[in-house]
Amino acid sequence: MKTALLFAGQGAQFVGMGRDLAEAFPAAREVFETADRVLGFGLARLAFEGPAEELDLTENCQPAVLAMGLACLRVLESSGKLPPIFAAAGLSLGEYGAHVAAGSIGAEDALRLVRRRGELMRDAGRERPGGMASVLGLSRELVEEACREAAAAGFVAPANFNSPGQVVISGEPAALERAGELARSKGAKRVVPLRVSGAFHTPLMASAREGLAKELAAINIRTCAFPVAANATGDYVREPGEIARALLDQLTGAVLFEDCVRRLVSDGVGRFLELGPGKVLAGLVKRIEPSAEVVSLGTAEALKSFA
Repeated sequence: MKTALLFAGQGAQFVGMGRDLAEAFPAAREVFETADRVLGFGLARLAFEGPAEELDLTENCQPAVLAMGLACLRVLESSGKLPPIFAAAGLSLGEYGAHVAAGSIGAEDALRLVRRRGELMRDAGRERPGGMASVLGLSRELVEEACREAAAAGFVAPANFNSPGQVVISGEPAALERAGELARSKGAKRVVPLRVSGAFHTPLMASAREGLAKELAAINIRTCAFPVAANATGDYVREPGEIARALLDQLTGAVLFEDCVRRLVSDGVGRFLELGPGKVLAGLVKRIEPSAEVVSLGTAEALKSFA
């Protein structure tokens, strides 16, 4: 049975995450110490102690969630528990963790990139205000239809295809509200506003894309040791040029996480290892492919018992 790595995305963070890892494993502690040094502030303390409102800021939670995922990865590597990996994927931000695991982006470069990515996304959200909402219990097609019908009120579009019955929409406030109303009228069970600082994964992030392009051009991106399923296409990337392009495209286009998982399953992946805080991805994968085995490795206890 083939194994794939999955890295958590923004929204999975919580105060206290990673503290037990840093206390139990030198390899995890080293990741958080590296993050503090590279970023020039106490990211570890923010993750371990909060406050939550500061941790939840886009520019803080992105490097914090990445550091948490990399800490889990380094514990597996240092303990000899990391099995042969067929491929990796991540949810939005998590794609950077997948590339660190695949050797295509260095850990320090990735931490700097996602910190800057968060700042750029925050700034773009101030320039072009918007928001996001999760639509539950409605098909892709009907969510897309609701967004099209709401276009008279402004820009709104699907931003994350997470799993069957879970699509996130993103756009300008009036259009987002209208699309939510239309989604309910079409049978959505719930429409849940998300606590984010902008209309992520839409063309409203164009200025962030420009800034991120400069950051990506300045680092050394290498060929992947194993493929990474890209959010922008649901297909694999391996080479430096296509890696950079995919990371840019997911900033201004929809995240096709469900497509990524389906591609991995179709290629024989039967076990997924979720690295990072919480168990969000495990829930998504089980809705996409109920037969898949998903092991969430975000705590010291889970990592110690994993064989």
